[in-house]
Amino acid sequence: MRPLFKKLHLLEQRVFQWINGRMHNPFLNFWLFYLTHLGGATSAIGINLLVWAVCPQPWRTTGLQALAALAISHVPVAIAKKLYPRLRPYLALPDTNTFRNPLKDHSFPSGHTTAIFASTVPYMIAYPVLTAALLPLACTVGFSRIYLGLHYPSDVLAGAVIGSGVAAGTLALWI
Repeated sequence: MRPLFKKLHLLEQRVFQWINGRMHNPFLNFWLFYLTHLGGATSAIGINLLVWAVCPQPWRTTGLQALAALAISHVPVAIAKKLYPRLRPYLALPDTNTFRNPLKDHSFPSGHTTAIFASTVPYMIAYPVLTAALLPLACTVGFSRIYLGLHYPSDVLAGAVIGSGVAAGTLALWI
């Protein structure tokens, strides 16, 4: 089993280095640096609070569901970061491209990716037509975390699964 994990780890590093190194260009540097913040606490909480406070029903309920999913989703993220203390790629791999003030906490799973999926899945479920815009946006935020040198692909995948799962569970249990 160990040789398989070693091969998967090497493959993941190569995918990371291709995205983080070979794809770098001024256009992506600009856009991904700013789009990544949509998964940050300020944007994720702020946008959903705004929907909850300003929009009419049923949007208000969806905004509240997204806020609940966002809050709940960070419990498994905090636990996973403690249980699997993985160094961020820019700290572990030489020649990683990164930007201003990179995070220094553990890499696994991606909190920004968790947040964007926890925030957008309730809207995608309530308003399926929005999926065409929200799913690519959420995936772009996840991709930006790799591009910016902050997460490995498996960190982003885990964040997407956690965020989506918690959001779906929140909606299923909503009374």
